[in-house]
Amino acid sequence: MLKTISHFKAIGYLKSMFMVAMASLISAQAFAAESIDRTQPYQMMTQVAEVAFDRLKSEQNNIQEDPELLKVIVEEELMPYVNAQYAALKLLGPNLKGADRKDVRVFIDAFRKYLVSSYAQVLTQYTDQTIEFGPEPKIKADSRITSIKVSIIDTPRPNIKLEFKLRKDKKSGEWKAFDMVAEGISLLSSKQSEWNSKIRQEGILTVADELERLAAQPIRFESSK
Repeated sequence: MLKTISHFKAIGYLKSMFMVAMASLISAQAFAAESIDRTQPYQMMTQVAEVAFDRLKSEQNNIQEDPELLKVIVEEELMPYVNAQYAALKLLGPNLKGADRKDVRVFIDAFRKYLVSSYAQVLTQYTDQTIEFGPEPKIKADSRITSIKVSIIDTPRPNIKLEFKLRKDKKSGEWKAFDMVAEGISLLSSKQSEWNSKIRQEGILTVADELERLAAQPIRFESSK
């Protein structure tokens, strides 16, 4: 199944590819988001991808005037499909042992803000690309983790092979994305390697403060830098 959508030119490799690919899954309108069945992960992602470009296209004039609007779009349309809490906890990994619950909550909140800002910044790299979804995975009734394969086609550049990791909530039965593997490299694993040493040495709150600072940076178009 081939779907052509308005997508975003990556800035960098792994981190940017994650942001670009996830940003492509934002919903075009609130009513469209409400109609998407989140208990079916494959259908959820393909449906969201189908309507993603409409929202960005219709908002382009306003976005050009106020790039911060991209944070609003991400918050309203993308984050409902991302399990930021689960991703943050996996990032903390062994650092969770003995950690103060309040500190962990602060880290989760800061990490979520960081994601919103990061997605919004990548949305400034607006261009036309093609997304090709792999075959629908067979999911066992008791499975809580699944993967959905996607290829980003940006001719004449080489295709980028991605694999989204989604987790099912026990209570609601809904699926949300928590990680992405780009060309065999997990975003969570790479960020864990990057931040764990600092967390061990300086503490969870220090890294949370850094994430807050990064999240607070204004959204800018590349041409204005």
